[in-house]
Amino acid sequence: MSKNKPNIPQTSKNKPAEVPLSPAAGYKVPAPMILLAIAVIVVYFPSFSFGLTELDDIIFIREFHEYNENLSNLITSFHRGLFDAVKDPYYRPLFLDSMILNYLASDHGQNIVSYHIINVLLHMGSVLLLYRFFGKLGIKELTSFILCLLFAVHPVLSQAVAWIPGRNDTLLAIFILSFFLHSIDYSETDKLKHLLLSALFLLLAFFTKETAVFATPAAFVVLVLILKKNWKSRNSIIQYSTWIACFLAWYLTRASATIKTNISPAQVAHDFIPRLPLIIQYLGKVFLPFNLSVFPTQQDTVYYFGIAALLITVVIIYLNSARNIKTALGGAAIFLLFLFPVLLVPNNLNEQSFEHRLYLPVIGILILLSQSSLFNNKLTEKNLFLVAMVVVLFLAGLNMAHQKNFSDPVTFWTAASETSPNSAYANMMLAARLEDNQQSFRLFRKAYALNPKEKYLNYYYGVMLQKQDSVMQSEKYLLTEKNTSGYYECDFYLARVAMEKKDFPAAINYLVTYIKTDVANKIANTNLLLLYLDTNQPEKAKDHAKSMITKGIEVPQALRQRLGL
Repeated sequence: MSKNKPNIPQTSKNKPAEVPLSPAAGYKVPAPMILLAIAVIVVYFPSFSFGLTELDDIIFIREFHEYNENLSNLITSFHRGLFDAVKDPYYRPLFLDSMILNYLASDHGQNIVSYHIINVLLHMGSVLLLYRFFGKLGIKELTSFILCLLFAVHPVLSQAVAWIPGRNDTLLAIFILSFFLHSIDYSETDKLKHLLLSALFLLLAFFTKETAVFATPAAFVVLVLILKKNWKSRNSIIQYSTWIACFLAWYLTRASATIKTNISPAQVAHDFIPRLPLIIQYLGKVFLPFNLSVFPTQQDTVYYFGIAALLITVVIIYLNSARNIKTALGGAAIFLLFLFPVLLVPNNLNEQSFEHRLYLPVIGILILLSQSSLFNNKLTEKNLFLVAMVVVLFLAGLNMAHQKNFSDPVTFWTAASETSPNSAYANMMLAARLEDNQQSFRLFRKAYALNPKEKYLNYYYGVMLQKQDSVMQSEKYLLTEKNTSGYYECDFYLARVAMEKKDFPAAINYLVTYIKTDVANKIANTNLLLLYLDTNQPEKAKDHAKSMITKGIEVPQALRQRLGL
């Protein structure tokens, strides 16, 4: 050690090492945990009035209503994919379970505010656990508080909180931080309860999101690089064995599920190098969050913020002569480990560089910042606190402004199309939600020019044509969508095409198929009943009318009398 780098005391059995970060001392934050909780509530209080964005949330709340009604599906979630029981590479059972419980506790999905309240509470839990985690790393109390306050209000993390499906990342953070805490406790106490709890939280993390695969390498970094534990001690070997057992339990359960992953390793390898610059883009959004997007794409995200952020990081670490280089490297490693899954997503599966994916990687950046000149300078701790509060208030303002973009579908997709103008999907989704038909048609044409094979685009294009009374012209687009994505809504509109062509058997088949998915659709059920009557199928009409009554769908009195019901 040089004279400018004081020796860091070794961690004792019961107390982690303290890392001196500021020359001044004496300023103590009163009730830091309470203040952090209040900060989360104040910043995210506006989200309680938000509705849905119609990006995935409508699937898990509205389209999955039948799945969410059945409590036994809490077990089924462990044997199916996320969006589709079979044709889905995503395996996230605990997220599905959270949506089931939330659905049943929210008047069967009608009370959307409860979903937003749960999201905010999960974020609060992550913030409080992070504060404890930083304490375990030996980071000073004031530094830990400031870093956690930045985490609580940072606008780049708002998607994980204000967007209902973003809870997958806050849930994951809660489980991984709990896993870290108990792993550290076990390494210091050898108590079996901490080993078992660390294994439990690791398993919960695995069943929340695939990113948890990188939790154990991150834990190794925390224990060995930052806390200087002996990597080959008996205690460490026991932990490694537990980690492997948890991974195998998750892997075997996932392997027995009814999912079929069609991700090609060749495609992952092909897209990996082009996706590497995402690291710079994400870094820029952490340090200079001025180009945030609700639906970001690599193509529409600038690099100069990221390059500036990288230079800033190097400078502020270099200027801190008292830095603990191993802690700084550990923070950088955690950032890269938790960001690594983003680089493995092939473009044909998901082209978006969503900001909620930064929720865990940001923790590594905060650890890195603890070793910077931002927290080791000539400022007294009181002045450091005051300066930090100015930054926090500024970031909170940016957060609340950006957060509004998640309030409703039109606002969301307007922001998406403005910040990602080259996204066919964003333009398509906005077009489908505008009342101005001319503007909608213009956006549909733009989306079609960008990518005519965009999923759902042919469906929306066909629906737009039907709204313009071009029913026959819509058929080829609806059939194209049905044959490529299998989107069930196509059947509803294809039934109208069939009726226009007087092909009543085909119309009946389309409606029967459609109702299998949207069982309570009044228009579809009524149309099918009328078709059975018009095609002289009284028995099928009677059976269907009884089915409608059972489902709580009103059958017109005249039709009841006609059927003798």
